Amino acid sequence: MRQWITFCWCLFVVIGLSAQVQNKATVETASGGESIYINAPDFSFRDVSLPMEQRVDILLKQLTLDEKLGMMEHQNPAVERLGIPAYSWWSEALHGVARNGYATVYPEPIGIAATFDVPAVKQMFSYIAEEGRWKFEEAQRDKEYGDNKGISFFTPNINIFRDPRWGRGMETYGEDPYLTAQMGKACVQGLQGEDPVYFTSLACAKHFAVHSGPESIRHSFDVSVSPRDLWTTYLPAFETLVKETNVQQVMCGYNRLDGEPCCTNQHLLVQILKEQWGYDGLFVTDCWALNDAWERDTVILRHETYPTAADAAAAAFGSVIDLECGSGLPALKEAVELGYIDESVIDEHVRKILTTRMRLGLFSEEEMYRWKGGKDVEVEPLDYTGMSYQIARESMVLLQNKNNILPLDPSKYKRIAVVGPNAANDTMMWGNYNGTPYNTCTILEGIQNYVKKNHGPSVYFDEACHHADGLYKLPANFDKKIAQCDLIIFVGGLSPKLEGEQLDVDVDGFLGGDRTSIELPRIQNGMLRKLKETGKPVILVLNTGSAIALDWEDENLDAILCAWYPGEAGGQAVADILFGEYNPSGRLPVTFYSSKNNLPPFDNYDMHDRTYRFMTEKPLYPFGYGLSYSKFSYSGCEFNVDERRFTCTVTNESNRPGDEVVQVYLKNPQDPEGPIKTLVGFERVKLGSNMSETVSFIIDEKFFQSFNDKDQTFEFRPGTFYIMVGDQTIEVHI
Repeated sequence: MRQWITFCWCLFVVIGLSAQVQNKATVETASGGESIYINAPDFSFRDVSLPMEQRVDILLKQLTLDEKLGMMEHQNPAVERLGIPAYSWWSEALHGVARNGYATVYPEPIGIAATFDVPAVKQMFSYIAEEGRWKFEEAQRDKEYGDNKGISFFTPNINIFRDPRWGRGMETYGEDPYLTAQMGKACVQGLQGEDPVYFTSLACAKHFAVHSGPESIRHSFDVSVSPRDLWTTYLPAFETLVKETNVQQVMCGYNRLDGEPCCTNQHLLVQILKEQWGYDGLFVTDCWALNDAWERDTVILRHETYPTAADAAAAAFGSVIDLECGSGLPALKEAVELGYIDESVIDEHVRKILTTRMRLGLFSEEEMYRWKGGKDVEVEPLDYTGMSYQIARESMVLLQNKNNILPLDPSKYKRIAVVGPNAANDTMMWGNYNGTPYNTCTILEGIQNYVKKNHGPSVYFDEACHHADGLYKLPANFDKKIAQCDLIIFVGGLSPKLEGEQLDVDVDGFLGGDRTSIELPRIQNGMLRKLKETGKPVILVLNTGSAIALDWEDENLDAILCAWYPGEAGGQAVADILFGEYNPSGRLPVTFYSSKNNLPPFDNYDMHDRTYRFMTEKPLYPFGYGLSYSKFSYSGCEFNVDERRFTCTVTNESNRPGDEVVQVYLKNPQDPEGPIKTLVGFERVKLGSNMSETVSFIIDEKFFQSFNDKDQTFEFRPGTFYIMVGDQTIEVHI
């Protein structure tokens, strides 16, 4: 009997131990050594009835060190034992869901800024968020987890377009801090949505900070700016987004600032962004930017400010950086193993990452499909293309219109020549950081469709020349064909293949994505001169992502329409404006310099003589400029000091309905080193023929403050201020 009892007891123990083992999992240690056991998975982190903070704690406590570290690289690997799929934080949406198959392509951001239409831009980005969301669901179903398949977008680019030679300026909202801030706000609010807990998608303010070329030396370039320029030009848009939009990601730039790479710069990231502004979202590196801090390279010059990758990782992740876009996971792991970074610091980074993923709905189906009301709920198709068409029309800026040749009357012409390297160029219209549209209407097609629909003139087309080289050979009958035409529309300018991010380009006027000349490429100017010699009216449709010096063109051509890189519906939008179906209403978000203006050196970040706020020479076309087929006037300008409310009445004095962009500027004589004037308010106003509307603006008190160079602070100095709108200026005594 005693032997039987002993046998039964032993059997019980063995069964019990076996059961315990079955409820544990074997996991490799952080050092790759012997295995340890952890408890069976606790899936209550998916329980939406629990407080989100508790759910994050439940999940975080179950992750091994290696799994935590994996969360801190942009390609988060799957944690299969917890049922967590892989996720990439790197997706793009500067002007539509990019690099992810077919998607709606809106105008490039520089064109979006030219609309001065904040409500429309916010709506546009909400459409982008929804389109991105359903594409993300599709990728999840197909088990596609790579880059550009997620809903955390590295958008918007709110760097200041300080110099027209910068190739990436097209990605920004122009040269003015206030316009940039308002467009950036609209982007963030549209992408992230209005739910207080969950995000439709994520936005990311980039590149923090003082980042705008040159592209060829961005991995080694050390920017030095005065505190005045830093706080009055380069930082305001970032401060606005951090304080007013709850933006969930801020990306540091490639460059150095005052000797320290931006992604390890304690002054920028800790003292300003975290402590002074109270930013508590994710700190993200630009892609492989951390490599510049340590990597020795014989091809690309780099910062080389840290001796090893582990030292650079410690400087970044040991401080506030949460997420690296790159492949520095081994260096991060080494930094932890060497004791450079404590695991408690890693836990805080991962806690933020997990919380953000949870607020995107990535850990439970109930949250995942909450944005549309359920997993099986069909989303009613939104008119994405219609919005692209609206933004394209609003973005285009009429720069010149001699003798009111525009709008064109089709009945006056029997045959129109449409020529130039951008006329039938669809990829030019998509800009950079773009998606692939289902359909694209080129400018040639837009014109052809319009005249066909309205039984107008016939259209002759030839490319006529390349963008920037002289290799194109004109057909033998080109001169004869042109002579048979009554009107010439030349569609030219630049191309995203010439200006952009670190391009392998070295042709006359362009280098590495930047420009070395601000004039129209010589081959195109030569073609325009040849066309002008025919005696026919010549209209230039200009595609560009940056300002171009058009002195000869302005003086000699009959009309110039700046169409930017206008997106998939751009061709129809151009035709609408040329033929009067739409009244042009875009306004320049950048100064168009004259070729006679001497720009400061490209690598000098001092704002003196840059942009409308500080330049003393007369530009060709000033910031905020744009012609209309209507005539607008201003009257009744008043300012209420107590409310800081400026009011004026704008009137459409013509018989043609149109949009006016009311722009309010302030001059502060109490700050003689400050801007000559600065934009403090704007609103797009739709006015019928001979109609008036009174508009008002609350001018932020910060615009009445002066910068104290000694203390590096802002202070109010009483005195006389000047408020300007249209041709009206009023004095304000405060």
